[in-house]
Amino acid sequence: MAETRIHPSAVVDPAAKIGAGCEIGPFCVLGPEVSLGRGVVLKSHVVVAGETAIGDETVVFPFASLGEVPQDLKFRGERTRLDIGARNRIREYVTMNPGTEGGGGVTRIGDDGLFMAGSHVAHDCRIGDRVILVNNASVAGHCVLEDDVIVGGLSGVHQFVRIGRGAMIGAVTMVTADVIPFGLVQGPRGHLDGLNLVGLKRRGASREEIHALRDTLAQLGRGSFRDTARHLAEAENGPMVREVLDFILGPSDRSFLAPHP
Repeated sequence: MAETRIHPSAVVDPAAKIGAGCEIGPFCVLGPEVSLGRGVVLKSHVVVAGETAIGDETVVFPFASLGEVPQDLKFRGERTRLDIGARNRIREYVTMNPGTEGGGGVTRIGDDGLFMAGSHVAHDCRIGDRVILVNNASVAGHCVLEDDVIVGGLSGVHQFVRIGRGAMIGAVTMVTADVIPFGLVQGPRGHLDGLNLVGLKRRGASREEIHALRDTLAQLGRGSFRDTARHLAEAENGPMVREVLDFILGPSDRSFLAPHP
């Protein structure tokens, strides 16, 4: 791997841990508790503060701010951290905040994500692998976004919301309740508008699996999500349907977005 390169104008605290082959561009600022894995690239004007770890081969574009104190009035300077996984692409003006004492103390970002310009991940979130936040999408505190979630541009996710694996949120959507795995949500006040068929097909879901998910969604729309899910869980279900039912029956601080009538 190439040698580490640090531009003369960058301000890097001597206590920061810099992995092999990193590139730190002009006017970047790194604090004493920052840790960069192998081959991390900070293009220029990037600020990395607090106890923040950035995984191998992640690339951060100009004017991103990672690890600065949470936008939470209850935060009193307690020791918390931000963990960012490997091979992420963090574009211009992205902000990611560390956790808070009341939320477990850690904000965690998975691997292979794409965080487009101006997107925001708030305190105590758990973001899975291969997640995409499109331009100016914002995720509030304590949210869980499972693997392969896509959040469209200019969309917002309310605090404590869970979004299940493979779900897609359309552009300019406000998500105020939990979203089932593989769901498609869109609208100014988001509603569940079917399945993320594009994502399912990309991941190789069979015709039978998609039909089973559609049938499950139709049954869930006829009554209480949790009561119907408990009833459906008594039958034999394929792995994708079981994942949806387990998600609905899991712990949650929010209700669920119902299917569009």
